[in-house]
Amino acid sequence: MIRITRLLFFALAAPAFAQSSLAPLPAIPEFPLYPPTQPVISRDVNPLHPFSVVGPRGTILGSQDGSYEAWMFPWKLLTNMRISAEMKDYPVPIDVNLQAAAIDVRPGSTTITFSHANFTVREIITAPRNAPDGAGAIIFYQIEAVRPMDLTFSFTPVMVRMWPAPSAGPPSPEWVKTGNSSGFYILHLNFPDHAAGVAMPTAEPGIMQPYQELARVYPLQFVLHFDPARDSHTLFPLLLTKGNTMATASRDGLYQQLSALDRSARSLYEDQQKYENDFLSTSLSIDTPDQQLNDAFKWSEVSIDQLRVQTIPAHDEEALTAGFVGSGDSARPGFGWFFGRDALWTLYAVNSYGDYNVTRREIEFLIKRQRDDGKIMHEWSQTASLVDWKSLPYEYAAADATLLFPMALSDYLKISGDQAFINTHWPSIARAWNFITTHDSDGDGIYDNSQGTGWVESWVPSMPHQEIYMAALDEQASLAFANLAGATGHPDLARAAETRAAHIRAQIEKEYFHSDFYSFSWNANNTTDDTATIFPSVAWWDGDYSPDHSQAMLSRWASAEFSTDWGTRIVSDRTSFYDPISYHQGSVWPLYTGWVSLAEYRAGRSLSGYAHLRQNADLIFAQDLGNATELLSGQFFQPLGRSTAHQLWSAAMIITPILRGVFGLEWNAAANELTLIPSLPAEWDHATLSNIPVGQQRVGVEIKRDNGTLSIRATGLAASQIHLVSRGPGTKLTNGTFEIPLPAVEAGITQDLPEPGSSTQQMKVLDQQSKANSLTLRLAAPAGTTQTLWLRINRKQASLRSNGVSIPNTDMPLQKLQIEFPTGADYVEKEVSFTW
Repeated sequence: MIRITRLLFFALAAPAFAQSSLAPLPAIPEFPLYPPTQPVISRDVNPLHPFSVVGPRGTILGSQDGSYEAWMFPWKLLTNMRISAEMKDYPVPIDVNLQAAAIDVRPGSTTITFSHANFTVREIITAPRNAPDGAGAIIFYQIEAVRPMDLTFSFTPVMVRMWPAPSAGPPSPEWVKTGNSSGFYILHLNFPDHAAGVAMPTAEPGIMQPYQELARVYPLQFVLHFDPARDSHTLFPLLLTKGNTMATASRDGLYQQLSALDRSARSLYEDQQKYENDFLSTSLSIDTPDQQLNDAFKWSEVSIDQLRVQTIPAHDEEALTAGFVGSGDSARPGFGWFFGRDALWTLYAVNSYGDYNVTRREIEFLIKRQRDDGKIMHEWSQTASLVDWKSLPYEYAAADATLLFPMALSDYLKISGDQAFINTHWPSIARAWNFITTHDSDGDGIYDNSQGTGWVESWVPSMPHQEIYMAALDEQASLAFANLAGATGHPDLARAAETRAAHIRAQIEKEYFHSDFYSFSWNANNTTDDTATIFPSVAWWDGDYSPDHSQAMLSRWASAEFSTDWGTRIVSDRTSFYDPISYHQGSVWPLYTGWVSLAEYRAGRSLSGYAHLRQNADLIFAQDLGNATELLSGQFFQPLGRSTAHQLWSAAMIITPILRGVFGLEWNAAANELTLIPSLPAEWDHATLSNIPVGQQRVGVEIKRDNGTLSIRATGLAASQIHLVSRGPGTKLTNGTFEIPLPAVEAGITQDLPEPGSSTQQMKVLDQQSKANSLTLRLAAPAGTTQTLWLRINRKQASLRSNGVSIPNTDMPLQKLQIEFPTGADYVEKEVSFTW
């Protein structure tokens, strides 16, 4: 918006329409935009769905109708960009955004296509990793038309810093002419050391109210005169830059930056495509019969990688941000800044696909902000360096990042074998350990919330003293520290940490377990909050934690009490304060779904684990294409309105359950050892993994079903150097190939996301018990419905019998069975068994 304001420094600046001898910025000859090797998600647009294009120095956040806001970190420069068209001899204005027809998302760009009988306009957005100072994103407009037309690009200039830094108020715009009619806007603030430049080569200004008129609010505009005879095969870039010094915020400084950006726009775009191609070709990939899962895995890696953002003002650090979505009228683009726990949960995925440099940078970012007493930061805004951040209550607000710190480092060491990095940062690891072991205010040996909240920032009826979430992490943090201490030559500390882990596990059983569930929290007065939650699931994160009495809890997580058709709720829907649209008391988070999925795989409940995994994976294609959202309603399949649509750990909770659940990957790089304990879905007859990191090597693995066995062999140049391990009854190693006997039958389920707005209706697998000669499933589904179960018969000669379902053809190796559920109310249960 233009707000005509008399500013003191304007007495020395150019008037609102400034004449100059600057050369006009040229448009760009068309060049190939879409690398054929990159994956693409193509959909009809949903105008209510968001999109995000994020790079290390800027982001474009918008809706699929093509409107957007532009950030050059940490500034939001403009918002509400929209397009209108006036065609020659066609006397009606066209709202171009209403013509948005298709969206194509690639790792290196997002394209929105506007389709009208007279024209096609493509809005092509990229956020280059090597963007120059002041810049962060470029939008190219590719235009085809039958008749000449004027396109008007209207936007509201805002110039506000990201939360919580103060901003100087609305900018005052100045149009600087270059050549006869084109030019660029300068967005001035109250002082001359901060300004932004916005240009579109060959375009003229639109509304520009002179000071003499009564003050009103208008959009800024670029008017582009497009003649198909002259301008076809031309790209018109929207160029955005900012200046943070007197020199760079001046007219000449901004012009030089815009001119350089215009000259380099093609190379920046092409470099970004090469970067994405290289990233995908070197990262771990999967190839299974489930192409949508393969694609979701690939996109999850890209989604995480795109959330690497450089710190300001020096751009000398880069770390993972929690996620982005349009900010609306606020200065908060989702959670587009740095969180300790979000990143540390995500590093398990990053370690798994082998981007060691990202892990090292993230750990060093956290160490730089580690408190003197050893605590790891919770939150660091992009504008933290511009305010008195330590005086605000955010930096160390939560207590869990300090526990996750040794866990993520131990995982990194197991996969990378990078002993030198651990040795270098041992003092910081030791300080974190000292903090963990000295903050137990009640003396039970478990780290508690006396130094910040655990998971929840709010809870009914009151905030907990100690949470099962924190207690379970503390046990795993102790084991992780033992591994790190042993690797760095501190055997006494390692033994002490192992002893502490064993004590914590016993205390968890003593303090938290009641009847058939682990309590949410334990309080210093020996009382518990017995709210049923998913938080105990983190106990399985770093290993096998399967006491027999956890089985009833696992069954409840798998049931419709917790599990919707799009993920798991934080609490049971039977809880008195259950609220499906709250943040912490009933919503569905892909983070929780990932925790539960991995716990189910490690507890031998692969069917429910796979259902939850697929729910997360399919979210990649559901809203902000290529990304998974932060949280959804616990009642209907719909993200919450302010859900961060491009969320860091939501993508991580696709990768980690796939690699460590479905394939059962475990690493020991120090011994060049890779373990696989796969639990393939019954429908799959093969799977291939490429570029699995083991130390500095990369290895592939092929898994195939063959005559009642599952064969596993290493592939690639490093195959002979990697010691492949697998476990299971009857497993044999023959000529470098593991052969695992399969049971006579396996079951599988079909899992797809429902239609938007749906409530939960799909079948749930409450229990899965496999024995030498039987498979028993306890299922639940809406009363009176018929559901589908996959059945794979691995040994035709077996004398197969079934109970609760009929098998039409025992000679068919893979088939669908129809299971009829009894009448009743809501969800009803049915047991199905197979014996041989």
